[in-house]
Amino acid sequence: MKILLDAMGGDNAPDANIKGAVTAINQIKADVVLIGNKDVINNRIKELYGKDDISEISPRLSIYHTTETIEMEDIPTQAIKRKKDSSMVVGFNLLKEDEGDVFISAGNSGALLTGATLIVGRIKGIDRPALAGILPAYKSRLLLMDCGSNTNCKPINLLQFAQMASIYLRNTFGNENPTVGLLNIGTEETKGNELTKESYHLLKDNAKELNINFIGNVEGRDAFSGKVDILVTDGFTGNVFLKAVEGLGKLVKRTLSESIKKNILSTIAAIPTIPAINRFKKTVDYKEYGGGLFLGVKKPVVKAHGSSDEKLFEFTIKQAEKFVENKAVDRMIEEFENAKTVEKSDLKMKEVK
Repeated sequence: MKILLDAMGGDNAPDANIKGAVTAINQIKADVVLIGNKDVINNRIKELYGKDDISEISPRLSIYHTTETIEMEDIPTQAIKRKKDSSMVVGFNLLKEDEGDVFISAGNSGALLTGATLIVGRIKGIDRPALAGILPAYKSRLLLMDCGSNTNCKPINLLQFAQMASIYLRNTFGNENPTVGLLNIGTEETKGNELTKESYHLLKDNAKELNINFIGNVEGRDAFSGKVDILVTDGFTGNVFLKAVEGLGKLVKRTLSESIKKNILSTIAAIPTIPAINRFKKTVDYKEYGGGLFLGVKKPVVKAHGSSDEKLFEFTIKQAEKFVENKAVDRMIEEFENAKTVEKSDLKMKEVK
């Protein structure tokens, strides 16, 4: 197995990308190819590890040289079309040509979605691929989709997100009947804007036929109760929700640590609870859950957080190996193309007043 890593993408590139790959390589069986400017990467290898070549660290680490980088401020479609020798475009082409099994990037999200769609290609029947992210929930996990790749959506997109996410959880995590909720401001079917109200009726009316276990609207406060496995929303709302959760997790961890260290008595009293506190911190740390998978494209493409550090790259690389081992995308292609897919002309529509 070969993991393709965009070494130039992300706020902390290339150091965090390199360190994450070096840390992960002894914990996985796959080879890791760092895609980017060879001179830049080797200079950082020399500075960080005192080695002249990355292969001296591990024979399963290598570099694929490129001369360009897609920046965060680049316009996605233009960047994909014009920067042919960028680490991201080269990574997509290597993936398409079966020179790698999965591609990871922490770079420009819009460009990543554009490249995945235009170069790797969509699964037949999918209108828009979307980013699926795993979050902690009470005694379980929550799959959030879309996490930010489609800021403007139509009801059919949210319906397909639910279908793709259900197929993914069934085949990857063994959840045979995952529950699907629609993120909304209330549980009543009349709540929300036009998108959520129309999406509610599409999900309700087509759920049985598309094998979606739709349980209705879910408010943000109930998302982590463990009662819902998949939370469906548009990419704009999903990204705001995701980053609010990440920020809250940081606040809780910081406040907890400061409270324990406030004085000597609280520090001593907390000693017996340290193992439980550490487990709690690990549970709410988004870095423990790696990157998000683009569902709806023909090959595994993983989006790492733009601000990924060494630790998050390490987890994302290990997660990517599991994606490939579980044949998540292959199973989705097979099931989605063989199952009844969503065609606009076939949908049961209900007028929303």
